[in-house]
Amino acid sequence: MTALRAQPPVTVSVFVQRCSATRLGATLARRLAVWKLDVWGVPYGTQLSDTVALLVAELAANAVLHGRVPGRDFELRLVYAYGTGVVRVEISDTHEARPDPAAAPRPDPEADGGRGLLVVEETAARWGVSDRLGPGKTVWAETGPVAR
Repeated sequence: MTALRAQPPVTVSVFVQRCSATRLGATLARRLAVWKLDVWGVPYGTQLSDTVALLVAELAANAVLHGRVPGRDFELRLVYAYGTGVVRVEISDTHEARPDPAAAPRPDPEADGGRGLLVVEETAARWGVSDRLGPGKTVWAETGPVAR
């Protein structure tokens, strides 16, 4: 009889979901993100959950408002590293325009909007833009390590 081997522990979990490039799709992405974190052991209302919710909300809103191509969805991808508590949020869209992390625009103080990337810059440990397979780009943000 063969001896059973223990499986190595899971150290990273990944979740991917396509959402419609609409306000409802952006809301769904945020809700799915905090739900998935809860499934992975990060409860609703914790600092990590709230930070990820904010990052997903801002990046998904940008994908809907600035990265929308008619007839194309955007994609949410979450990567959670259990050992460090770092969460990487990726939002991919098919629009060619790319934000510049080094030159996040400073909005008019009187304007109603235009602060999304500033919020991401101040909230995330780091963020950036990368190429994706196919048209468009991926805007990503990572949380800092969680103290254990």
